[in-house]
Amino acid sequence: MRFKEAREKVGLSVKDAAARLGVYIPSIYYWETDTYVPESKRLPEIANLYECSVDYLLGLDTVQQDSA
Repeated sequence: MRFKEAREKVGLSVKDAAARLGVYIPSIYYWETDTYVPESKRLPEIANLYECSVDYLLGLDTVQQDSA
């Protein structure tokens, strides 16, 4: 999965991403280390914030595309 890569590409810190998504900071770390996967209903919100597709976040698409 590419949560960390996508977050860094848009220039967000872990703290900023957590605040914007309304989650605890450890949640971001868990997603980025594949310890836990976010709930499926959160994936579009994360993709929108990270300016990529859900498929890219999950590693199903090799090209980062805008989620719009």
